[in-house]
Amino acid sequence: MEFDKELLGILLCPKCKGDFTLPEPADGLVCDTCKLKFPIKDGIPILLEKHAEHLE
Repeated sequence: MEFDKELLGILLCPKCKGDFTLPEPADGLVCDTCKLKFPIKDGIPILLEKHAEHLE
């Protein structure tokens, strides 16, 4: 199942309420403000901070 890119307009980062970007490959939603990448599993974004990957 693929992530529905139309959701990018409604979803916000749970930590800072910032917007997400969807890099290629589309395996996670990235918040550039918090430098966090939230995984997408079976087309569903997992927006729990404990599952997010810290980006450098």
